[in-house]
Amino acid sequence: MFVLELTYTAPLDQVDAVLEAHRAWLDERFAEGVFLAAGRKNPRDGGVILAVAEDRERVEEIAAGDPFVTADVCVYRITEFVAVMTAPALEQYRETPS
Repeated sequence: MFVLELTYTAPLDQVDAVLEAHRAWLDERFAEGVFLAAGRKNPRDGGVILAVAEDRERVEEIAAGDPFVTADVCVYRITEFVAVMTAPALEQYRETPS
């Protein structure tokens, strides 16, 4: 499982100019089953996405396609973790440490 932390690198008016495309991109990733949750940070200086994928390379590839990235208004920090405990609704994503 992965935590994707977005940090804006441009003023909010430039971020907002790409927001509709970013949300459409998010919708596609949710439909694919890659994203489990997403939202803005508070204060609004970026966002957070919880994702599942086969490996880090795939997550990096997905993040590179974000309209926020292609418009150069944010950067990603990707953290991989082993979800050994989850809420019952996320039980299918529980992992065993290797």
